[in-house]
Amino acid sequence: MSISNLVVESNFVVRDIPVQVIRKDIKNLHLSVYPPNGHVQVVVPSHMTDENVRLAIISRLSWIKKQQASFQGQPRQSEREMVTGESHYVFGKRYRLEVIERRGRHEVVIKNNSTLQLFVNPGTSTKNRVSVLNEWYRHQLKTRIPDLLNYWQAIVGRQVSHWGIRRMKTKWGSCNTSQHRILLNLELAKKPVECLEYVLVHELVHLLERRHSDRFKAHLDKYLPQWQQYRDILKREPLAHEAWD
Repeated sequence: MSISNLVVESNFVVRDIPVQVIRKDIKNLHLSVYPPNGHVQVVVPSHMTDENVRLAIISRLSWIKKQQASFQGQPRQSEREMVTGESHYVFGKRYRLEVIERRGRHEVVIKNNSTLQLFVNPGTSTKNRVSVLNEWYRHQLKTRIPDLLNYWQAIVGRQVSHWGIRRMKTKWGSCNTSQHRILLNLELAKKPVECLEYVLVHELVHLLERRHSDRFKAHLDKYLPQWQQYRDILKREPLAHEAWD
């Protein structure tokens, strides 16, 4: 690993708030507060002293607390027991789960536009029932994403070399700008399609501007004028009980 790519990680506690500090060969400090639990991360230049890092965090405490309060106030699903009668969401629409035990292939079927039927073998554990449903969610995203991606790549003027779906704890999406690769959170299969579209466009725009700068926001305003509305919808949507683990 070259010195320029060296990453040094440490943990601070500032005014009772745990902060993950990552030192890299960069010029500016970048502070983030991540859902679902308000995890605080700050990426700082490698030469920045601990005291200056603490002062920078203290100067932003009110913003940090505001972001954390927003996450704490966001509705959360109850613990998933994967039994008949539970509510589950598919692209923002609520469905009643119906678990049907029978021998054969596991599968998920939407019935009468109101019921999500989960077919599993007798004795299938809760964990495996979740896995079956998650794989179905993954398929739903894989069905939707290509058309959205083709449409927005033409508008933004950037192409990705690869895209994928992953369960992520702290992000709805991510973009590797050097390799032109984007990842989207599996949880987006539960959210309104507008939220999926917003996250996809957000990550594509990172191929034009790496940071969340004024230029980045200007690109979003140009390509997706409703982006703030879609972002707010995403913020109001229930978080998964399992905190995306």
